Amino acid sequence: METGVTDEFDLRILRCLARDGRLTVQGLSEAVGLSPSPVARRLARLEDHGFIRGYAALIDEVRLGFGVSVFVSVKLDRQVDDALAKFEDAIGRMPEVVDCWLMTGNRDYLLRVVTRDMGEFEQFLTTKLTRLAPVAGIESSIPLRRVKAGIARTP
Repeated sequence: METGVTDEFDLRILRCLARDGRLTVQGLSEAVGLSPSPVARRLARLEDHGFIRGYAALIDEVRLGFGVSVFVSVKLDRQVDDALAKFEDAIGRMPEVVDCWLMTGNRDYLLRVVTRDMGEFEQFLTTKLTRLAPVAGIESSIPLRRVKAGIARTP
């Protein structure tokens, strides 16, 4: 299978961008040991092949006033296509839900919900999440602290 990553230089470019997405082509060139033109070509190819899906700033949610992060496991009343689609569509419109994963096991979805405080989380739970038709059960877990944070795994 052709992956688009051809050698160690591509991997170095990915590792450098994972650490600092604002690196210029010149900065990448210096970091990986290639001149700017081949780095620019490799970068374009990695983007075209989907290894680099985009660039974003890492926002500090707490500094913005969103001090509560809660992991919420959701069980649907039935796991059929239309119920999944309705749930996912509704979740996509809820700004409190930062991450949503379809899961295997005894729960159907795992959400990371971010709010200003526990009162806002309760409001989200009672006025939005529990009112979605396919939701049959919810279990919340409150993290104490983040031990490790990452954006993506690189080889």
